[in-house]
Order: sequence, then C-alpha cells, then structure tokens
Amino acid sequence: MSNAATADSTAVKVLVIDDSNTIRRSAEIFLKQGGYEVLLAEDGFDALSKVNDHDPDLIFCDILMPRLDGYQTCAIIKRNLKFAGVPIIMLSSKDGLFDKARGRMVGSEDYLTKPFTKDQLLQAVQQHRRAA
Repeated sequence: MSNAATADSTAVKVLVIDDSNTIRRSAEIFLKQGGYEVLLAEDGFDALSKVNDHDPDLIFCDILMPRLDGYQTCAIIKRNLKFAGVPIIMLSSKDGLFDKARGRMVGSEDYLTKPFTKDQLLQAVQQHRRAA
C-alpha cells in the first residue's frame, strides 16, 4: 500500500473510513482505477489522525463503527476550521431517511448506500470533491 507511486501533487486524495476490510479494499480498488490517491482508516480515531496528516480532498465515512461512529467522526472533522470544507459522504448499509437527515445535521454532503458500485463511488467523488 505505497503512496509513493501516486505522489503526483495533482492527484485527488480520498480517505475511506470503514471498519470493514472488504469495503475499504473495494473502495480502494475502485478509486485507484479512477486515478485517485487513496487513504484508508478503519475507525474514527484512525481517521482523525489521517485527516490531520494528509488533508484529504474528500472523505467517505461509514456510519456504524466501533469506538467513534461515523456521525461523531464527521462532526469532529467539520468542527475543525482547517477541515470544515472537506466534503464528507456517509456510507451505510441502511438506506434510511433518518440516517440521511442525521448525516446532514453533522455536516455530511451526501449519503451512499452499501454495497456501492464503482460508478456510484466515482460519481460521488466527481460531484463532491473539493476544488483543487
């Protein structure tokens, strides 16, 4: 998982936060095929340090995670002025109105239901990524 190969400064950095290794890996494959630099985090705490260290252009954040859930993670990131402008797209296996509304309340831009397709993932990045 070397990021040296994608050290191109024009590459869009996408952080995927999910406690499921399967979801992280499939998102990583899809995003790399789309030409994006990919960062992975397995929970909210891991994600917070990666956001701070790498300043991603877009974040996909699972809702149901141990220790720090997706809503808490999103709210913490959005409260930091340095990262408040980073678009966050919530990921969930539930397609509920309540989840979507709660995601918006903590500052997420969009919502993607798992399992997602490569097209859905890449379209979400195109639509929401922070302008370089």
